[in-house]
Amino acid sequence: MLTTKQPNHDSSLQRRLLRGDESAFERFFEEHHPAVYRFALGRCNGDRDLAEEIAQLTLIKAIRKVHTWRGEASLLTWVLTLCRHELFDQLSARQRHLEIAADDLGPELVAALESLSDSTADPTRRLDRQELSLQVRAALDRLHPRQRLAVEGKYLEELSVREIARQLEVSEKAAESLLSRGRSAFREAFLILMAEERRFATQRT
Repeated sequence: MLTTKQPNHDSSLQRRLLRGDESAFERFFEEHHPAVYRFALGRCNGDRDLAEEIAQLTLIKAIRKVHTWRGEASLLTWVLTLCRHELFDQLSARQRHLEIAADDLGPELVAALESLSDSTADPTRRLDRQELSLQVRAALDRLHPRQRLAVEGKYLEELSVREIARQLEVSEKAAESLLSRGRSAFREAFLILMAEERRFATQRT
């Protein structure tokens, strides 16, 4: 009975999604998130945060591409295929990030982060420090919330990985993963902001 109803159910759900039916979006997530999350978790070495991130990205991508589903397989099978591609992309990117100084941001970026908590009262440097702090905060704001908390804990609060794990209520392995991805994301965001700042300054002159 389930096999005869499922295709009709999937097609009906697709049509509702294409019409922009808000209740259909909720139904789609409720029905598919558990399976997609389990599928991702089994391929992320138990990293729950990474699995959740991949599940969310997969479902968002599925919503955007739902018009391409042709019904050759069930909607869930199609979504899991998207998840497999997302896993490959994310894990490949993660491996590249781990190859780039996994334990260090470099002295310049560490100094930039520390500028947020720098309380030195040097009037000649105060403006520069404030501008740098704004750029750092803007870069941190672009991070996933848990990645941002891990980076702030490490570089602003000087917490150990164990303390970060306890604060975020995750395993130390998961905390290390969050910190590694957070460092890479912060580095990328900060360098982009600096490049934009230089380009804007050049245009003004």
